Amino acid sequence: MPSNPSIDTGAVPLVELWRGDILESLHRGHAVVMRPTGEIVESWGQADAVIYPRSSCKMVQALPLLESGAGRDLLPEHLALACASHQGAEIHVARVAKWLADIGLGESDLRCGCQDPQDIAQRDHLIKTDRQPCQLHNNCSGKHAGFLTLNRHLGDDPEYTLPDHPVQQAVRQTFEEVTGMTSPGFGIDGCSAPNFATSLSALAFAMAQFAAASETGDGRSRAMTALREAMIQHPDLVAGETRACTDLMRAMGGRAAIKTGAEAVFVAILPQQGLGIALKIVDGGVRAAEAAITALLIRHGVLSPEHPIVQKYLGPLYSRRGLHAGHVCTAPGFS
Repeated sequence: MPSNPSIDTGAVPLVELWRGDILESLHRGHAVVMRPTGEIVESWGQADAVIYPRSSCKMVQALPLLESGAGRDLLPEHLALACASHQGAEIHVARVAKWLADIGLGESDLRCGCQDPQDIAQRDHLIKTDRQPCQLHNNCSGKHAGFLTLNRHLGDDPEYTLPDHPVQQAVRQTFEEVTGMTSPGFGIDGCSAPNFATSLSALAFAMAQFAAASETGDGRSRAMTALREAMIQHPDLVAGETRACTDLMRAMGGRAAIKTGAEAVFVAILPQQGLGIALKIVDGGVRAAEAAITALLIRHGVLSPEHPIVQKYLGPLYSRRGLHAGHVCTAPGFS
């Protein structure tokens, strides 16, 4: 990929962590709120900062699955899993396994690699039964089940994660159309699929289009609507218990779809407001990204500041004995 300015160039303070009376951590980043017209509503840092969206763009990667017709028989829970970075819990693993079986494939056809489940119950079950994790436990196995479903439609070459494979070429073309930007290159994601770089504003623009999509629109609009609504309908499949995506979508009660990406990327789709949000914390701090997206969801009226879940991501910190130790808050000038 061509060289870019440092990701830190133009970054501004977004999130602070205070312990007692001392500022212990300061997280800088970039954030953009955009309309589907391309108008930037507000931004912090550099809107044109080039990033890897990582898993935050899974709903974009899933668009060819629906637009091709390959996913015509899929249920909303399949679409939620195609957009998911899941915990590897039983509700995720069993559904992906059945999806693959339904199209005549199995775990060995995946190319995402094995991963220890993040779900504690599933991890403990594997240990107690002396079993090893498999590719179904990979947090991206739902996305890859979608890739395999598309692959069956396009020609069935098994190495569907290769950058020049028809599946990934379809993803790249769609990604560039929806972001409105030619990607400057790609990196290999943790699940072995290419992850196409784009600017933060282009990513927010894509999310704004998902926000504006409707069931009465053209084929792409209908596909965007189906993916957005599947995420909202099944927040437990998009991530899992204890995870910010699931926690916050539940708390918003259908008012937004949100998705995290590795290295502290977060996006949000706000259908009622017709807004897309994208943010990146430059040091890769996940806690800061979760705090920042929580603040922006409150700012734009889709999350009540009084909801108990808010304090999990933006509020007081306690010791393991329950003593008040500090707090996480937004930096002056942000949200």
